[in-house]
Amino acid sequence: MATTNASTNPSTPPQESKAERVVTTFMNIVVLILSAALISWISYDTFKRINFLENHSYMTFQFWVCMVFILDFFVGLYYAQGKWSYFKRRLLFLILSIPVLNIVNMLNITLSPDMLYFARFIPLARGALALAIVVSYVSSNAVTSLFVSYITIMLFIAYFCSLIFFQREAGVNPEVNTYWTALWWTMMNLSTVGCSISPVTVAGKIVAVILPISGMIIFPLFTVYLTDYVTRTFKKNAAGTTSSDPS
Repeated sequence: MATTNASTNPSTPPQESKAERVVTTFMNIVVLILSAALISWISYDTFKRINFLENHSYMTFQFWVCMVFILDFFVGLYYAQGKWSYFKRRLLFLILSIPVLNIVNMLNITLSPDMLYFARFIPLARGALALAIVVSYVSSNAVTSLFVSYITIMLFIAYFCSLIFFQREAGVNPEVNTYWTALWWTMMNLSTVGCSISPVTVAGKIVAVILPISGMIIFPLFTVYLTDYVTRTFKKNAAGTTSSDPS
């Protein structure tokens, strides 16, 4: 009797090799660790009011983090079965891995303080996307995977926006005196409820637009997930009742 395997059946997707699994897993772990380190460093500088452009250690660290992110993209491209498909799906990852701050600093490009501070979060956006993808791998189905990915991205958006709002508004806006006020303002705007605190800086106003738009995109997924969960639970219970019915 003839046997069929992946090498003889073209419809069967090729199996991931052990070497590929090891390399991709290692790169994912490195990307997540470096992303966490960047978040910690940016948070520390924000709370301590340190000028990151004058912090040579931070600028050097961010540059090499971006280089690792770019390497991760090309490692994934090398192992990808459909390289063109992979390139199109992950092109945003490559763009977000560009060390914009280092390029701006090296070429002496003049940008406003608000634009510089936003540019600082570009590598972190890449790390957030990578984390969302890794976290979604542990999900049981497509809807749960999408839900977990968006929740991860939402948490990153909330934290990044709270840092930006606190850094730009504290000392300028008399209503923003602590980070917790900035975090509360962020969560209220993300939930689209709104807040009595009005931003006075350009960066604060930009964040005030980004947050409700993000909330309107992300929060409907709760409805989708709950509907899918209830439907799957009902079908599972119905199937269990049918199988246990002796008639």
